[in-house]
Amino acid sequence: MFGLQFGIQPVLGNQRILRPGRWLWARALVWIVILIFAVMIPFGLASEWLSNALPDQPGFQFLAHGAGAVIVLSCYALLVRIGEARAPSEIALASAPMGLLAGLAIGLALFSSVMGILIGTGLYDMSFQGLAPAWRGAGLAIESGILEEVLIRGVILRLLWRSVGPWPALAVSMLLFGAGHLANPGATLLPGICVAIEGGLLLGAFYVLTGRLWVSIGVHAGWNFTQGYIFGAAVSGGDFGGAMAVSTASDQFPDWLTGGAFGPEASLLALVVCSAVGGLVLWLAWRSGRFEAWSREFAPNCAGPSTGHKPPNTTA
Repeated sequence: MFGLQFGIQPVLGNQRILRPGRWLWARALVWIVILIFAVMIPFGLASEWLSNALPDQPGFQFLAHGAGAVIVLSCYALLVRIGEARAPSEIALASAPMGLLAGLAIGLALFSSVMGILIGTGLYDMSFQGLAPAWRGAGLAIESGILEEVLIRGVILRLLWRSVGPWPALAVSMLLFGAGHLANPGATLLPGICVAIEGGLLLGAFYVLTGRLWVSIGVHAGWNFTQGYIFGAAVSGGDFGGAMAVSTASDQFPDWLTGGAFGPEASLLALVVCSAVGGLVLWLAWRSGRFEAWSREFAPNCAGPSTGHKPPNTTA
């Protein structure tokens, strides 16, 4: 469904630094490092300056987070045009509205389902606080969704796929996504593993299926916003500020069931639900030919760009 509605054949890049030939894997790794630093440095500097320059009020801080997200997308788009000689179709604006809306709805539904079961089984306690300003939570959700999806899926998954193939790329991007959360408050090895499997698989699968980052960004942001603002639970060990409710894990159960201080995303239930959905999306991507098309068009030994169709059978 999402492949048909949102995606055309994904583009991994095959010109300039990613041109076919010797040492493609090494050139791709160098390009990964360059892209990460060239996106993160302007983003970090601009975010710090805006946070200090703007009044410390939720609405203004939302603007700071939104500006940070725009900087990430702009830097990535410019660098792809320069280094790969192509338009970054993975963040094409034409596909953004539908992709983001679908992703936000999926993220909200997924986390609400997980949290409903956690509360219903007594693993979590929730108290409703009433409406609260959503600026800070929305800003953080948008910024984290765009930054992490651009770096993990748009840079690491895409370029590793281009150079070493789909399955190693997916596995490494999942591991790095989980490892990136290990420095968060309340993090241990178990939450890192949960985030790597459930989030890395789910978000990577949507990117593979749609060929765009927008659904993954929407799912990521929608999950975080629902978790931090609507339910008021810890988001990867962090606090999203004002929330409509306060949800805390029951101390009568072990952390592997509830997620503990890290939050519900480190719970066994979230791991099972998100892994199942991620596996389903990945299966849909497989059935729709995404793996075959990407591997055929962008194999390391490819001699150049293809049309995206199977080559004619030239055998007698």
